[in-house]
Amino acid sequence: MKHADSIYSQLQPTVAPFEFDDKVVQVFDDMISRSVPLYRESLFRQSELAAHYYKDQSFIYDLGCSNGNFGLQFMQRMATQPFKMVGIDTSQPMLDQYKTRLENIPSHDQVELCCQGIEDYPFKSASVIVINLTLQFLSLNVRNSLIKKLYDALLPGGILLLTEKVVHQDPELSQLQQDWYYRFKKENGYSQLEISQKRDALENVLIPETIEQHQQRLRQTGFNQIDVWLKWFNFASLICIK
Repeated sequence: MKHADSIYSQLQPTVAPFEFDDKVVQVFDDMISRSVPLYRESLFRQSELAAHYYKDQSFIYDLGCSNGNFGLQFMQRMATQPFKMVGIDTSQPMLDQYKTRLENIPSHDQVELCCQGIEDYPFKSASVIVINLTLQFLSLNVRNSLIKKLYDALLPGGILLLTEKVVHQDPELSQLQQDWYYRFKKENGYSQLEISQKRDALENVLIPETIEQHQQRLRQTGFNQIDVWLKWFNFASLICIK
């Protein structure tokens, strides 16, 4: 049963830093659909790309897999084709919900769930790596080394699918993007209080970068084929081919 997100609807004396705890897990699907533009479209197209590029006997990694929204889409695309998928997240409540959702899916035994930090995971040969709205929650000083690890784990011709909240390098355009994002959230039923308190909760927890910073990191790592295939103001999805 889906629950509506009302976590920040009441005034809080002190807004605690955002975390993916039980409270957030219960309303996650409502929260992310109302907070991330084109979320479902992004997952749908990523699942198609992942199925297209997946190579037999290799791994597909879903980093920051949350409750399995991408994974379940991918499994539908693969139908009866065998695969090896690993979903990694630091939130055990998220993984518990993912595990419950997998119970009635025939290919559930092809999915392994791990509760740990992705920066420490020993990646094996992969043809697809997905990292959606996750890099932004990691410290800036580990992002370069993580992307290098992912590049090294990818087989030639493999893909990295990256989605992030971004900022614009031009201050005026950055402000425009933020204003239109808050407009989007209001259109989806969030009050000014909810928007304000959620922003406070994410302060110093979610640290966005510019698309140019992402592209520079990816190129320095070794990716030469990079495309921003989906963008909505301050949200962007990239595909990188090794």
